[in-house]
Amino acid sequence: MTTAELEALVGLIGRARHIVLGTAASPASRADGERIAAAWGGPVLARVTWPETAASWLRQARRFAAPEPDAWVVSATPAGWTGMARWLQLSTSWSPHRTILTSASAHFPIPGLRGTRADGTTWETW
Repeated sequence: MTTAELEALVGLIGRARHIVLGTAASPASRADGERIAAAWGGPVLARVTWPETAASWLRQARRFAAPEPDAWVVSATPAGWTGMARWLQLSTSWSPHRTILTSASAHFPIPGLRGTRADGTTWETW
């Protein structure tokens, strides 16, 4: 994650009172998650990590969605986020409209998602 991307991501989190932070199990995703939490500086209600592949991400999806934060922030690889997002949509009250992704998943096609690119620009799916 670049400095420009991190700054843009913190800007998208904006005035949220609290977040839930989700990361893939990869060292890079987890390190980016730590950088996000430190840069934002607000309360993190939960930190949920999921594997790249799994028979089911249901347990992680429920932990991710349960706290009902102002924003969900995701730093994950496309493979892990694809599986996790499917379970979030099918089995929880998760809202893509309150979810912010890092550049690793910048082209994810769920309407309402927002995110950042490495150059610090932002995007939103419609």
